[in-house]
Amino acid sequence: MAKWTEADIPSQQGKVAVVTGANGGLGAETVRALAAQGAHVVLACRTVAKGETVAAQIATTVPDAQLEVRALDLADLSSVRDFAAGIVADFDAVDLLILNAGIMAIPRRTTADGFEMQLGTNHIGHFALTAALFPAVARAPAGRVVVVASQAHRMGWMRWDDLMGERRYERWTTYGQSKLANLLFAFELDRRLRAAGSPVQALAAHPGYAATNLQHVGPAMDGSAVNAKMMALGNGLLAQSAAAGALPTLRAATDPAAAGGDYYGPDGFWETRGWPVRVGASERARDTADAARLWRESEGWIGASFDVTAAPEAPAEVGVAAAPEEVVEPELAAAPEAAAEPELATAPEEVVEPELAAEPELAAEPEPAAAPAIESSVPPAR
Repeated sequence: MAKWTEADIPSQQGKVAVVTGANGGLGAETVRALAAQGAHVVLACRTVAKGETVAAQIATTVPDAQLEVRALDLADLSSVRDFAAGIVADFDAVDLLILNAGIMAIPRRTTADGFEMQLGTNHIGHFALTAALFPAVARAPAGRVVVVASQAHRMGWMRWDDLMGERRYERWTTYGQSKLANLLFAFELDRRLRAAGSPVQALAAHPGYAATNLQHVGPAMDGSAVNAKMMALGNGLLAQSAAAGALPTLRAATDPAAAGGDYYGPDGFWETRGWPVRVGASERARDTADAARLWRESEGWIGASFDVTAAPEAPAEVGVAAAPEEVVEPELAAAPEAAAEPELATAPEEVVEPELAAEPELAAEPEPAAAPAIESSVPPAR
């Protein structure tokens, strides 16, 4: 079977793409590849200056790139509201909504609205953004929403009686929970779109183990020089490039053969590196009861209903966040925590995606011929 590469991306002329966490790493590579095919790309970044640096770098290799940088802090629902309002006002439609931003395995923090930071940024902020921008996506001839997840979803489960980690917080299983929430959301969105007969497609992707800044933020927040060196060593020896890590996302976003509900990742050992293909997800990610419950909880958190059958003329407004009260129920049986191969820490900007620690055999896997990764004067964030 032929390997899918950036050369397979069809023309994106006339399309509008919104990419979160676009100020470095996977997000920046996704922006570059889409811009090279003619898309107008909005770089949604918490730090605008970093986004502008990336945009300037892309312009040196893609001179006619149509790029703009806008402020978006997924850890603050008021920022999500403001960003979405601007996009809806300025664009008739959004063809591609790529939910790439994220943070990984950081010490416990809370968002501006009081949510645990990893779940709040990786899932709740993206749920709110999708709800607010859905009318614009629905106005596109063939809109797509791509959720960037992680192999770490396999070590996560939904702790319904303590979703915010107020009683017990462990950074890696909490990260796994947030990435499991990403897939529950993506697959539930696909089911609802199909039931509504909507032309919009919802897909998911994960990058494998890609060398980005995601791995460095946790150690930096801890002040751990040892962990920082371990992360740097893993990136240097085992990870594939950010450009290669972006390929599953790009395939989910642009491949005409991709369908709603598809999940893409690398084809190599343990899906840590390789060429983008359809991959499987855990049973917990396919749990329809958990997915429906997460949808209801998420609507409560953002203070707004997300109805995919609503007329696209009226943008869905994200309301004031509800306090993160938990419905106390017996905690679901936790599957044995996966021997989490260290997934490395992330900047609240970038989503995603260092996956589980790769093993030495990975060096034998062929790395996709991707365009040269962007050299950024600022650390990539996701």
